[in-house]
Amino acid sequence: MSDDPLRIGLLGRGTVGSAFAGLVEERADDLARLTGRRPVISAVLTRSEGDASAIIAEADLIVEVMGGTEPTREYVLAALNAGLPVVSANKQLLSRHGPELWAAAEAGGGQIRFEAAVAAVVPVIRVLSESLSGAQIDRIHGIVNGTTNFILSEMASTGASYEAALAQAQQLGFAEADPSEDVGGADAAAKMALLAQLAFGGWVALDEVVFEGIEQLTTEDIAYAKEFGLALKLLGTAERVGDAISVRVHPAFLYAAHPLASINGSFNAVTIESPAITEITLSGPGAGGPQTASAILGDVVSVLSGVPAIEPPQRNAKLTDAVHSAFYLHLEVADKPGVLAQVAQLLGESGVSVKTVAQSGLGDNARLVMVTHSILESDFFSACERIAKLEFVRSAPRAIRVIDEQFIG
Repeated sequence: MSDDPLRIGLLGRGTVGSAFAGLVEERADDLARLTGRRPVISAVLTRSEGDASAIIAEADLIVEVMGGTEPTREYVLAALNAGLPVVSANKQLLSRHGPELWAAAEAGGGQIRFEAAVAAVVPVIRVLSESLSGAQIDRIHGIVNGTTNFILSEMASTGASYEAALAQAQQLGFAEADPSEDVGGADAAAKMALLAQLAFGGWVALDEVVFEGIEQLTTEDIAYAKEFGLALKLLGTAERVGDAISVRVHPAFLYAAHPLASINGSFNAVTIESPAITEITLSGPGAGGPQTASAILGDVVSVLSGVPAIEPPQRNAKLTDAVHSAFYLHLEVADKPGVLAQVAQLLGESGVSVKTVAQSGLGDNARLVMVTHSILESDFFSACERIAKLEFVRSAPRAIRVIDEQFIG
């Protein structure tokens, strides 16, 4: 065992940073026996204490849990240029400035690890970069935001409105005072950009990911979904489409046999599909100080153990939006003869085939709800634009994607 400790410069001491510092102290003896060096927190940078340049100069490794992109980017670049390993939980920084960070790591002889940036303690980064590095990945589906999964789970289990479920998530600490990044889908989009890079070997920037949030979802949507045997999730998808890839985040209904349909509360889960393995699912707590700190410490151990660093992509990904999906379609209509026939005609003219349909209400407050078979998304939305112009349609059609894969063995 070396007498030389591993000096860790800690950038940020919020919930995750404090949990990490405590975990290092608690596990120091075990890690010294395991890796040959005892980790110690050599200095901490917060808003009120510490000097970033001095901390980097004195450290053997940097752990970044500040969040945000500036001045975080400046500090991480300085550490990488100095040849230091950097462990980060910052998906926004990595998805916006990945090429610059990787270039600095390569030029300076450092490395960057980021297991905790996606799904906290769920080891999806390690599985993609190590265990499945030789497999061809065809598709990844992910519930990668614990806040939205908690909200949707509450809406489904208790009948609470979106606003009430969000308020409860904030009260329990699952949602920030300003939850817009979570509920709007940006957080999940940043994580899916990182997973797509690892799975398909091409750069995917956050602003290239199409994403939607959950703010417009209603208890009515969930009630109809139950009638059709579906569960509602905010789902990230990264998949091969011909010689390109598609990366997107949106609300989606899942049939009960899908591995992600039963993931509730603040848990995260990811399914990985490959011809070599068919499908595997990884799940666990997707947020929380101790959970995220554990994933960060795992990356520190990888550095100390000499595990090869993640290889950066060497090209930009070729992206496409020409994807297929089944859909749930909700229409507010006047209850008149021929309504269903006219809607079905317009859908049929765009090649949309209806799988199931339900109708309720009378007069001007009738509702027409259906689930379609899979169709090119652009064709479906074209049909929705035409349906919206029908004189008996009372509001804009509401559409939610349906994932019809069930993996029944």
